[in-house]
Amino acid sequence: MSLKIGDYVAVIDDVIKGNIIKIINDKVVIEGADGFPFEFFQNEIVLIKENQSELSKYSDISNEELLHKTIDIEKPKKYKFKTDGKLEKLPPMEVDLHIEKLTESWRRLDNFDLLNIQIDTAKNKLEFAIRNRIPKVIFIHGVGVGVLKTELDYLFRKYPVKWYAASFKKYGLGATEVYILQNTKRN
Repeated sequence: MSLKIGDYVAVIDDVIKGNIIKIINDKVVIEGADGFPFEFFQNEIVLIKENQSELSKYSDISNEELLHKTIDIEKPKKYKFKTDGKLEKLPPMEVDLHIEKLTESWRRLDNFDLLNIQIDTAKNKLEFAIRNRIPKVIFIHGVGVGVLKTELDYLFRKYPVKWYAASFKKYGLGATEVYILQNTKRN
């Protein structure tokens, strides 16, 4: 790079710009904007041929605004949930988790095995509903001592759902209504 006295330069790793006032072998002395001299090696500076603000028609706006005007940025997808009421009119999927409804040979099983059958059934039915975009599922679990209901609450936390006590008028105290949060667009 051939530099001469009077050239306008900038320092590569600093914010110093100025005119060359002296050249000594491979060193260059620059007079900064504040009038102080700075000494650098020639490989530490670059020649500025034109004023950058004249090159940009956006010189009076921030870099963020410039970025949005010059680059077409793809915005992230926004997910919308169906709230038009059409899905509310569909009857909910009902899953009865009473053990006698799930298996015929339940009398010889212990409580741990019975609970696992019920939880596995609930998990499979919930995943089926999510896959098939079924918006609402009613799990009928009965009242009992609350072990199955507690396990269902723990299961529901793992999925994109909201759950509430189901209609007392229709199911009594032993049912939970699950709403599945779904995107309106299919991938």
